[in-house]
Amino acid sequence: MSGPGGSVGIVLVSHSAELAAGLRTLLDQLGGGLVPVAVAGGTEDGGLGTSYDLVVAAVAEADCGAGVLILPDLGSSVLTARAVLEDVGREDVVLVDAPFVEGAVAAAVTASTGADLAAVAGSAREARTVAKF
Repeated sequence: MSGPGGSVGIVLVSHSAELAAGLRTLLDQLGGGLVPVAVAGGTEDGGLGTSYDLVVAAVAEADCGAGVLILPDLGSSVLTARAVLEDVGREDVVLVDAPFVEGAVAAAVTASTGADLAAVAGSAREARTVAKF
């Protein structure tokens, strides 16, 4: 985790531990260390894939009381995150359909301003419509 309490937390769910860790490094820099970012990358044995248990642990790690935004990369990471959400049953933990990198960056920047969960989720979703050039 990075950052002190009070901010919306972000969970990055990826098939690759390296991809999730690299994106967390970027978010830490862009968010000024103010946003708790946790990763659930790969499987428990270090392989490619997703892990229910790693997602549950990441949600707990990122939760500082202002809600948690879950950003999956693709495919089964969405299914795994949905299973966790179903079991957790909390309205302040949301899964967002957004581009993995761009959505995470937008979410972290918005969360670093102290914005609430709805605003952070909205920023992540809006990243889908931002052109790169």
